[in-house]
Amino acid sequence: MKLLSKAILGAAASLAVPSLAFAQDGAINSGDTAWILTATALVLFMSLPGLALFYGGLVRAKNYVSVLMKVYAIAALMSVIWVIAGYSIAFGGANGWWGGLDNLFLKNLGRDAVSGTIPESVFLAFQMTFAVITPALIVGAFVERVKFFPVLIFSALWLLTVYAPVTHWIWGGGWLSELNDGVIDFAGGLVVHATAGISALVYVFMLGKRKGFPTELAVPHRPAIVMIGASMLWVGWFGFNGGSQLAADGGAGMALLVTHISASVATLVWIGFESMGGRKPTLVGAATGTIAGLATVTPAAGVLGPGGALLIGLAGGIVCYFAVNLIRVKLKIDDSLDVFAVHGVGGMLGILLLPFLSAPALGGTGDGDFVTQLIGTGAVVAWSAIVSVIILAILKATLGLRVTEEQENEGLDTSLHGESAYN
Repeated sequence: MKLLSKAILGAAASLAVPSLAFAQDGAINSGDTAWILTATALVLFMSLPGLALFYGGLVRAKNYVSVLMKVYAIAALMSVIWVIAGYSIAFGGANGWWGGLDNLFLKNLGRDAVSGTIPESVFLAFQMTFAVITPALIVGAFVERVKFFPVLIFSALWLLTVYAPVTHWIWGGGWLSELNDGVIDFAGGLVVHATAGISALVYVFMLGKRKGFPTELAVPHRPAIVMIGASMLWVGWFGFNGGSQLAADGGAGMALLVTHISASVATLVWIGFESMGGRKPTLVGAATGTIAGLATVTPAAGVLGPGGALLIGLAGGIVCYFAVNLIRVKLKIDDSLDVFAVHGVGGMLGILLLPFLSAPALGGTGDGDFVTQLIGTGAVVAWSAIVSVIILAILKATLGLRVTEEQENEGLDTSLHGESAYN
């Protein structure tokens, strides 16, 4: 035991060597710090309870608790994984592809460490909330038919091998940030929405369709809860996009404004399309349009003006509406809650429209190069798909991904968690 204790102490001492990749010189600005603290709370609010309620209301009543449980557990697990290694991989300085493991367990994080004009602890916590919501987005693709613990294992491995490396490529000084003038992804069109959307599509193909899809499944059981969840996401997105400026300045204000404009336009587009041909506009449809507009504006919120926001919201509403109908209705792909069609398609659309809609004539900054944006999109899509296939293939061969037919018929609330949303 003495030898073991000495070995552990020796290893701990060796880990205590500081890394210059994480420490920065700078003065803390109290206004910037206060805003990012607020934005951090807003982004966590998007997951808990916003996304959980949005997804939960869309499923059948017998699976409501299971959706809430997955999002809740993922939030806790991703926070711990981010502390252990995710932050180090994403924002370390090892090389352009990989941040490295120099900051495992945040061993280099001091109370006085600074990142830009805010404490590094605040920057780390803000980025942690992004790491929480991104794998949680994938939950919407496989609801009502998936095992609980394989989802958690997938999410942990996915965060370390997909999300954190892509974050490093674009936001952590990696190769895509240095490609030509750098890929512009202000708040996560690629880092968040494309990675989650592509991986969700892979998960769906490897898992299979729900029993009775598409003819026998009931409509969303609580449209009011869907709207409440979407409203929380809408409000939280002000922190998601506005906070990504990492300062309390005019850029943050404009990001917040264009975010709201895009969401509003896409909501109206969805209502308009649903009302055509004598059909009735639905609350679920309006909420879905809101999320489409928010996902599409996310990568471009830092370079758009009001004119560009109107156009990107219009494009996001139109393209995502038809993507939902193409994927789920025509191709009959059981992406249950339209993760790829809304988040994946919306995020990538915003990335590719950014160079055109950021024009000064539309109130934008004029930043963005289409070829660079296209290369970045291709790289992120390919990496997300390949790594997701590998992780899921291993889990499918070992633990299995899908519940039994009896559990699916009974509902995951009682069969997996022994609880019911409604007594």
